[in-house]
Amino acid sequence: MLARIIVASTVLVAIAVVYVANAYLTERFVETTRTRAELRQSLYAGAILSELQRNSVVPLLLARDQTLISALNVRDFSASSQRLISYVDEIGAASIRLMDMDGRTVAATDRTQLGTLHRETPFFTEAVDTTDTVFTLAPDAAGAYVASFSRLVRDGTTPLGVLQVQVDLAQFESRWRGTTAAVAVTDAGGTVILSTEPRWRGKPLDQALQTMSVPSALERALATTGAFGPDTDDGYFSGAALMQMEARVPFRGWRLVSFTSYESVRERVNGVLALIIMGFALLLALGFYLLNRRSTLRSLLFQRESVALRRLNDRLSREVAERKRVQLELKETEQSLAQSSKLAALGEMSAAVSHELNQPLAAMKTYLAGARLLLDRRRPEEALSSFQRIDDLIDRMGAITRQLKSYARKGGEAFEEVDVRQAVSAALTLMEPQLRQHKVRLTQALPEQPVLVMADRLRLEQVIINLVRNALDAMNDVDDPELDILVTSGEEVVIAVRDSGHGIEAPEQLFEPFYTTKKPGEGVGLGLAISSGIVSNLGGRLTARNGETGGAVFEVRLPTLETRLDAAE
Repeated sequence: MLARIIVASTVLVAIAVVYVANAYLTERFVETTRTRAELRQSLYAGAILSELQRNSVVPLLLARDQTLISALNVRDFSASSQRLISYVDEIGAASIRLMDMDGRTVAATDRTQLGTLHRETPFFTEAVDTTDTVFTLAPDAAGAYVASFSRLVRDGTTPLGVLQVQVDLAQFESRWRGTTAAVAVTDAGGTVILSTEPRWRGKPLDQALQTMSVPSALERALATTGAFGPDTDDGYFSGAALMQMEARVPFRGWRLVSFTSYESVRERVNGVLALIIMGFALLLALGFYLLNRRSTLRSLLFQRESVALRRLNDRLSREVAERKRVQLELKETEQSLAQSSKLAALGEMSAAVSHELNQPLAAMKTYLAGARLLLDRRRPEEALSSFQRIDDLIDRMGAITRQLKSYARKGGEAFEEVDVRQAVSAALTLMEPQLRQHKVRLTQALPEQPVLVMADRLRLEQVIINLVRNALDAMNDVDDPELDILVTSGEEVVIAVRDSGHGIEAPEQLFEPFYTTKKPGEGVGLGLAISSGIVSNLGGRLTARNGETGGAVFEVRLPTLETRLDAAE
């Protein structure tokens, strides 16, 4: 009787455990596969956009190269190809070609292209008809699509030739092969231009799928890279239905489509369930033995449970470590974007800062000449005053360079007490040359007492500099530009930046990444998005509105030091 009760109870428990484990494991494996596919989709789309944007500015820069312009003028191209080769290694483009107005290739990174004619090709004719950079996409003889940016080279108003930069899109197909996904990129018309399956290229996606199905494309891609041999078990591709995902590549209506295999979720779940059932079978067999040897087998059962718990703990530890690694990578990416924005600002300020340094250098030269003359006339006491002025000028130049070095450093992780007045002063010191260059009338309203917040000083200065830079850009065409900076402290600390520009056209889109009202090449639309993220990390918020008398008003609202300390307590 006791044995029957044990058998019946074990069977019922096994059925319940198998049912629960089946539902849990299936949901877990499916969700893991979907999460990885979504992350991979975002990375692929971002890599394509980054490559296109990086290559799009190259024709504009090379079209102003005086060496290439001189070569076109005098028809001497002996050193032009070598110069283009030096550029292509730095840029990472597929190839660069220079053609004269007859369409003949006179310089190229691939010397086999020298002398070829392209007078009737779209990238040449479209570049000749416009003053902007032209993007073209066309298939080559092998069926692969070649993307390129081309631009007319001018000497003043005289057209001299056309410069073409080919984008290396084939690198993405090589990277995608060998993964558990079939990937395709379509243009605005729905035609496949990049794919892990070469037979899909040049066809609409629906027609391409009829030519070769997704499982066949996956199997071929994996076998090509050696991920699986020719004897790959078809069961690998016969799991649950394939997952199709689409992502928008923000470039000329391109879309990225991927088909991800669930990696035979059913087989993986069945394998785990088989182990569970086997465990219960062994437990049932041992149950009869436990009636006589309960004490001995109890220790063995504890050991088995300990091993199972240890394995479960190891698996959970690996999953926690993986999640922490992904979060760390995302955080490092965000910090890298913020640092890139700071370096871009330094690039824009370099010309103005150079002018600021040239003035004391010229004055130092004058003082040195006067001191030499005084020494020649044996008047050392008067020469010492010139040396003192030179020392003061050196201190001034050191202050300028120290501000630049401090701004270029990456911000730290630890917060500290920061006086908002000093942060504003440091930011305006860096921006002083540009403010003077734009002849901006600056008005500051700062409290006499310290305004303390808990923040990262460098990141707070970066936000203020971004807001001042945007204000200067907004007042480019204003006759009498005015900039007001107001700091107030009450329940929260408010830093307000008001300009006399034309105001905000679309406030609801202002803080979205890649949204910009500037001309192409002047900005990518990340400044305010990064600034908003930094202010959020500091526990505050960044808002924008149009001023009552015109212009735009940006406000950084941060909790006071007392508020942060009370919350911490």
